[in-house]
Amino acid sequence: MVFTESLNIKIVNGYPKSSRERLDEAGVMQAHDLYASFLKKMLPNSKFEVIYPADNDWLLPSQAELKKADGFVWTGSDQTVYKNTPEVSRQIELAQAIYQSGVAQFGSCWATQIAVVAAGGKARANPKGREWNIAKNIRLTEAGKKHPMYQGKPEVFDAFIMHLDEVSELSQGTELLATNDHTHVQSVAVKHLNGEFWAPQYHPEFNLKEMAGLVAARKEAITAEGFFDNPGDVLVLTDKLQALANDPSNQELRDELDIADDILDDDIRQLEVSNWIKYLVIPNKNNI
Repeated sequence: MVFTESLNIKIVNGYPKSSRERLDEAGVMQAHDLYASFLKKMLPNSKFEVIYPADNDWLLPSQAELKKADGFVWTGSDQTVYKNTPEVSRQIELAQAIYQSGVAQFGSCWATQIAVVAAGGKARANPKGREWNIAKNIRLTEAGKKHPMYQGKPEVFDAFIMHLDEVSELSQGTELLATNDHTHVQSVAVKHLNGEFWAPQYHPEFNLKEMAGLVAARKEAITAEGFFDNPGDVLVLTDKLQALANDPSNQELRDELDIADDILDDDIRQLEVSNWIKYLVIPNKNNI
């Protein structure tokens, strides 16, 4: 979907500088670029700015500055929300300040945990371990079936994912919108103070090429966690993912990898983001 409105969107990169440098070294697209690459197509008349609250020299904007934005989009991160480090606490403080401002927020993975913890909930290491590459059979809850973030979305779908942590206790004012067998909290909508934050644990911003690159970059960890016998086997998988990215019509590869249109079709995969713009950002643009 393409929106003609002129919006001011801030993209919140949750990675500290050292982690961003490692992503560059691995040849993996930066988290903010994953969002910017399709948001600029959805919102061709809008302005985008990336902010880095995990960096040591970052300062929290004033309420007046926050209210100049029409929306904040949060990326994933390699941080751990339940560890009390400055890189984490600055991001929780930012989320709380944005809730106070009333500006709409959206984000994936790390952002789900930030959204809930900043509103009083809790997160932990997922006792089932890493969920990676593709989250299978994500199911909308009854609340999710009625929620505007999922208007037009299949009730059961797959999505890109890469995480070790999960939300363990919902905050007051939070709706659980989606779940699956690996991670109970796959999506939330949080109302807190004056604001609202929509956040899937999975990654609507990823595409097959970039997920293959991220899996390859984390091949040592994925092997150490017992998913493969050696890192070379991980690269066999990522080569197939890259091949399908280059030729999405390859039905043999689609069947072998069990990948359908909910992964390959941009309109289906990114629907949560376009619904956030349509149903939360645009209606509230002039109300703050």
